[in-house]
Amino acid sequence: MQAASGRDAPDRCPGAVQVHAAADGGLARVRLPGGRLGVDALAVLRRAALDLGDPALELTSRGNIQVRALRPGAEVELAARLSGVGLLPSDTHERVRNIIASPLSGRDGLGALDVRPVVAAYDALLCADPALAALPGRFLVTVDDGRGDVTALGGDVGLHGDRLTLAGTMTSCGGDDPADLLIRATRAFLAERAEQGGTAWRLAELTDGPARVAARLGASCGLGAVHDGAGPGLVHRGAGPGLVHRGAGPVVGWTPQTGGLAALTVVVPLGLLTQAQSAALVEAAPGEIIVTPWRTVVVPDVSVAQAGPVEALLTAAGLGTDPASPWAGVTACAGRPGCAKALADVRADARAAVEAGTVPGDLPVHWVGCERRCGAPKGRHVEMLATADGYLVVS
Repeated sequence: MQAASGRDAPDRCPGAVQVHAAADGGLARVRLPGGRLGVDALAVLRRAALDLGDPALELTSRGNIQVRALRPGAEVELAARLSGVGLLPSDTHERVRNIIASPLSGRDGLGALDVRPVVAAYDALLCADPALAALPGRFLVTVDDGRGDVTALGGDVGLHGDRLTLAGTMTSCGGDDPADLLIRATRAFLAERAEQGGTAWRLAELTDGPARVAARLGASCGLGAVHDGAGPGLVHRGAGPGLVHRGAGPVVGWTPQTGGLAALTVVVPLGLLTQAQSAALVEAAPGEIIVTPWRTVVVPDVSVAQAGPVEALLTAAGLGTDPASPWAGVTACAGRPGCAKALADVRADARAAVEAGTVPGDLPVHWVGCERRCGAPKGRHVEMLATADGYLVVS
């Protein structure tokens, strides 16, 4: 039996209204359900960062975007701008709209279903229920179309194809309305959390969390196998060829879409979109971009005629379009000067290592400024941990 969490304080995950006071100013996190961001909204967001804080947009490990170094009171203006382009549909629920989805679902012909409508429907149901504003800001929903890319990221509740997952555990629950199933599981988590003291941030922190939440959903909802991003690849064998994925996102470069279009996945060095790069994305994307949990960006729905110009534009802006890019798999927390707890300027050190060609090993590498290990990727990776005496390499 797993003991319930003994957390003695509420989580303080930042939002776009409730910002975090970081060492370099206010930190706002803008939730992007499923990672989707229209080009008009991206244009407003990049301008807001330029006007109100640090011009660079910061990609997170949950497929969201952060604006750093906000001046005192600037969050009011930021919220107004976000509301104007639909990025803040609910002031009360904005911190709990943590929804990761398979980035290429419905576009590349893979997966068991198109999860884009599921994400939109769940988000609407979430924001419409006042009680769900009480969810912890760490609560995560993963909506995997069956290919196994986001199930491995450790959602509290989620879908894997047509089946519900609870803290990574597959269940026998399914149904014709996946968004309703997800919202019922979310409510069941909140009810079980309240019964166990109301301090847990994640489903796995509850005593027998998956089993008890499954029981609240009905006798027909049983538990199955555990999916762990550190273990073997998840296997989906639906219509068409069997697919094996290991919790990795879309391959950098071009992916054919149905209907003669294509999607270009680009590496964002250290997850920091400069003003020039975000401007290039606004110009290049036909309608939207998709921010992924792997700190890459997908530009979908590109026509054959525009493929060459789009790739040239994004490459010129410093975004990696080659799968062999030295930036692929290299990430870092904020480090100094933005974080008061950091022991080093980890981004500068990571950049120096990439430019010198000294990034260790073949696994993803994550630089962190302290033992809190913010932003660490799921699954196996090399950790460069800053200490008072230099970096400790942990693998």
